[in-house]
Amino acid sequence: MSDFFQEVDEEVRREKAELFWKKYQNVIIALAALIVLATAGWRFYQFYQQRQAEEAGAAFETAITLTREGKDAEAEKSLVELAARAPAGYRAVARLRAADIAAKRDAKAGLAAYDEIAADGSVDATLRDAARMRAAYVAADIGDAADFARRAEPLAADGQPFRSSARELIGAKALEAGDLDRAAKYLDMIVTDDGAPPATRQRADLLLGLVRSGKPSQG
Repeated sequence: MSDFFQEVDEEVRREKAELFWKKYQNVIIALAALIVLATAGWRFYQFYQQRQAEEAGAAFETAITLTREGKDAEAEKSLVELAARAPAGYRAVARLRAADIAAKRDAKAGLAAYDEIAADGSVDATLRDAARMRAAYVAADIGDAADFARRAEPLAADGQPFRSSARELIGAKALEAGDLDRAAKYLDMIVTDDGAPPATRQRADLLLGLVRSGKPSQG
């Protein structure tokens, strides 16, 4: 008797399954097709992204080679074009390198390019800080003391990734201008910073020697 009830139960289940299939087969097939298409689409997207990155990398290397060969105009044009179509990472680096070339050609054009990168929230924070630091170097060469201080001093604050470079630059410019107290302040910040690169600390220590030799003796 138990076998009979088991067979009946299986038959009922089979009928329910057939009814369910007849009712929802189109939906099930559509969902299965969507899963297959989504998987294929993702695979294609990954392939496309890799291909784009490889092409951008090759174009970037070509532009760098042009720079080394002294063909700055061609390199800048190539980098600007790359920045307009490359994946995000290469786009930002290409913009930064193009700004470097622009700064060599025209300091004000370079500053504008660096400022544009620094103000772009879509660019990685480290690259934005790098743009600010490079702008500070250009401003130091231009000779506008107020603009240079406005750009460099925030970068020299504790915790900033380029603080050692900014402090060294400020110290060197102050020493050049004969402002020994200001030079000593920023150079000493490097020497006492355990996070400063050893080479930068060594240069700062040497410059501090120049500062001390230029200061009048106390007492």
